Amino acid sequence: MKALILILTLMASSSASAHSGRTNSEGCHNDKKRNEYHCHSSKSKPTSSTPNIIKPVPKGFAIGSLTYNRKDWPHWVDADNDCQDARAEILIRDSKSPVKFKRNKPCNVSWGEWIDPYTAQTFYKASDIDIDHIVPLAHAHEMGGKYWTRDQRRAFANDFENLLAVEDNANQSKGAQPPHKWMPRNKHFHCDYLNKWKYIKGKYGLKESFNEKTFINNLISSNGCN
Repeated sequence: MKALILILTLMASSSASAHSGRTNSEGCHNDKKRNEYHCHSSKSKPTSSTPNIIKPVPKGFAIGSLTYNRKDWPHWVDADNDCQDARAEILIRDSKSPVKFKRNKPCNVSWGEWIDPYTAQTFYKASDIDIDHIVPLAHAHEMGGKYWTRDQRRAFANDFENLLAVEDNANQSKGAQPPHKWMPRNKHFHCDYLNKWKYIKGKYGLKESFNEKTFINNLISSNGCN
């Protein structure tokens, strides 16, 4: 009897020393003496000596898709280093009369004459004007721009062909909506707007949704747009 107890005691001691450390719910643990990670349960079969670690989703990303962040699309840059950023350049381009600048430096535009193509109204104060991305940044992101590099996004965000000086309220009303959800109040600008939209989408290889494409083609056809 004493011999049997001695044998059982030795077996228990051997087992404990060979498998030091607590096991997790899968029956796995780190064995410090063997310097390895292994499992005793049939539930889990390790594929390496390092325990599997589930890495957290990086900040700024969503599971299944890249998240839009306006900061990832650098805009209003001064590409030619003349102190006039993209906003100032468009205000100068679209003004119907010579613009006036703040202070003495020709950098920030304060006054001009802008006929907003979205409302057909005329404005003279630059503070009443927003620079609109015809194809909005958030829309471009969803239609393919999410996979672009930062340099590609910068180029898109500052492309003069995709920028218009418009009334700030009209720009805010549009937001990031595509044509089948928002169109300019000025119907005389519809053809130009749709043609510009299609041109920019094609220039950058951006996708078109079924509803977007159907709406644009139908409106272009019914308006007789060239």
